[in-house]
Amino acid sequence: MAENKQDNLELECEHCGTTSELTPVVTYVYQGEEKHICTHCLPMLIHG
Repeated sequence: MAENKQDNLELECEHCGTTSELTPVVTYVYQGEEKHICTHCLPMLIHG
């Protein structure tokens, strides 16, 4: 398995602004654009 880990990679939630240092952040692609959302805001993305 190839490792894609980058040092000091800090992602920020598009909705609430929290960082991956504080809570897990998931990356997704929408309309060809890469976006990030934390696990706290993820249900809002799924359920609208």
